[in-house]
Amino acid sequence: MSETRLGLLAVMAACIIWGLSPLYYKLLDHVPPLEVLAHRTVWSLITFALLLAAQRRLAALQDCLRQPRLLAILAFCAVMISVNWFLLIYSVQAERVTETSLGYYTFPLVAIALGVAVLGERPRVWQWLAIALAAVAVVVLTWGLGAAPWIALTLAVTFGFYSLAKKRTALGAVVSVTAEVVLLAPAAVIWLVVVHGQGGGHFGQDLVTTLLLALSGLMTALPLILFSYAAQRVSLTTIGLIQYLNPTLQFLCATVVLGETLTTWHGIAFGLIWTALAIYSVDGVASERASRRISMTSDTEAPTETKSRSDGSAKP
Repeated sequence: MSETRLGLLAVMAACIIWGLSPLYYKLLDHVPPLEVLAHRTVWSLITFALLLAAQRRLAALQDCLRQPRLLAILAFCAVMISVNWFLLIYSVQAERVTETSLGYYTFPLVAIALGVAVLGERPRVWQWLAIALAAVAVVVLTWGLGAAPWIALTLAVTFGFYSLAKKRTALGAVVSVTAEVVLLAPAAVIWLVVVHGQGGGHFGQDLVTTLLLALSGLMTALPLILFSYAAQRVSLTTIGLIQYLNPTLQFLCATVVLGETLTTWHGIAFGLIWTALAIYSVDGVASERASRRISMTSDTEAPTETKSRSDGSAKP
């Protein structure tokens, strides 16, 4: 099997795990969200640390934790990703996974807006249209429900800032996420000590809950490893399109499996978001093809130009 096909399978597997994760956390809905988050953080640290040790890359983790500027960026990333993790867990228990899927659908468009505001990037016309449709979707949903979809907005914005901060680091995915959970782990451990010290805490009370909490680390690590593998073998445009599998599966989990109510206002908002994403995706594919054509043209013209120069018929 080719490397590209293996990469496609890897990114699809990662998105399927992410997309079906609400069903996993539904099995833990009797455990308070903060306790689940604390366990996810601690067990993720253990999983990633073992992986880096097996790869003999713990020195890379130590190096990044010694750099103050990088450490500050990683601390910011840690806060952003912990908010994301918590909201996913909370949305399952609050029966609002529909909003979670809306947030991850909206993220690419929020990322473009952040690129404009922070990095001074200039979106193409079709990208502006996609952003406008997403904004209209949020306004419609806020008007119809009488409240802003704060879970969706917070997920999209925090993940947008997380991705933006990641651009300022040159670390691999596994090393950077391990560093983030290293920074989060002390607070997670303190919280678990307090919870268990007060007579609460679900770890160790029954075998199923204990295993589910412990395996939350693997649930975090496995899709990230698969995604990192795919990123080295598949084009970013392809990965971007396949990533929509994640919120789509979350949407299906919410409406089909978990039985969440989908109002008319949700339908209108999702319709606008899906239209915006279709425009964004088609524009992205067209832009990538145009770039390839320009690159191919440059490659074919370069030898001709070199030959002309060697014949003395072209200006230096």
